[in-house]
Amino acid sequence: MTSRRHVFGPVPSRRLGRSLGVDLIPYKTCSFDCTYCQLGRTTNLTATRGEFVPTGQVIRELEETLKQSAPPDYITLSGSGEPTLHSGFGAVVDAVRKITDTPVAILTNSSLMTDPEVRRDCAKADLVVPSLDVADREMFACVNRPHGDVDFDEMVEGLVEFRAMFKGRMWLEILLLYGITGIPPYVRRILPLVERIRPDRVQINTAVRPPAESTVRPVPSEDLRELAALFTPPAEVIAHFRGAEEEHEFAAHREDILAMLRRRPCTLDDVVSGLGIHRNEAIKYLDELQRDGRIRSEPRGGAVYYAAPAA
Repeated sequence: MTSRRHVFGPVPSRRLGRSLGVDLIPYKTCSFDCTYCQLGRTTNLTATRGEFVPTGQVIRELEETLKQSAPPDYITLSGSGEPTLHSGFGAVVDAVRKITDTPVAILTNSSLMTDPEVRRDCAKADLVVPSLDVADREMFACVNRPHGDVDFDEMVEGLVEFRAMFKGRMWLEILLLYGITGIPPYVRRILPLVERIRPDRVQINTAVRPPAESTVRPVPSEDLRELAALFTPPAEVIAHFRGAEEEHEFAAHREDILAMLRRRPCTLDDVVSGLGIHRNEAIKYLDELQRDGRIRSEPRGGAVYYAAPAA
């Protein structure tokens, strides 16, 4: 089988079931440097699109993967940075259409929705999940820390224009931070923007995984439910996904990680290199294990270490 550098999983997804990930962007290239990002600080902050990885290679990996495994519930363009930065992401969606009937999802930070070509290519997907975490330019600069070429008001207009042309499903994700944006007075400021964008669903989330900045805190679950009720209709609090995570293939991956962590504490990078899995896969399984109380994490020397008790 072709070496998989840009396709990973399927991994269990809270929203998408068994999701086969497509990573079109080198780690960590993005148009934002979000304070809450689970992948850490952005090392290549850019709003310039390009073919960061060979489009043909990505398509070949997808073809080989889909031949050798059961169809996933979704093929999801996400990964180690903002997927719409890749100039060939629309060609990848076109290729998927020729290979399989599996629906395509695109997870985007919305930064490039100002570009008509990006909107056109996103419209090829079955599901688009854009983000809108804040209500104004000032908080945008503090929370999302965008590239200087990304304007907040123009980004919102791009989302409005995309919704008007898009025939598929659009779920707007809003990630809230404790004491900053995750408070009723601030969420009420987001509501008029949501009304303009008209997504099919609003999903609110918080920083549950180790963030880029140690000062970031998650909003408690009870507060999230109260904030969700401010939306009309009420927003969906993205709950811990269970169904697909119980399947044998996912359980096997978790046991591999547990065995590794029982030998010695490891960072995320240690797990990735030691088991030869994609960073996003490792994050999914570490998150699941920590929520179940089977491992613990602690910051040490500027890194987060994971450990498991001996069996």
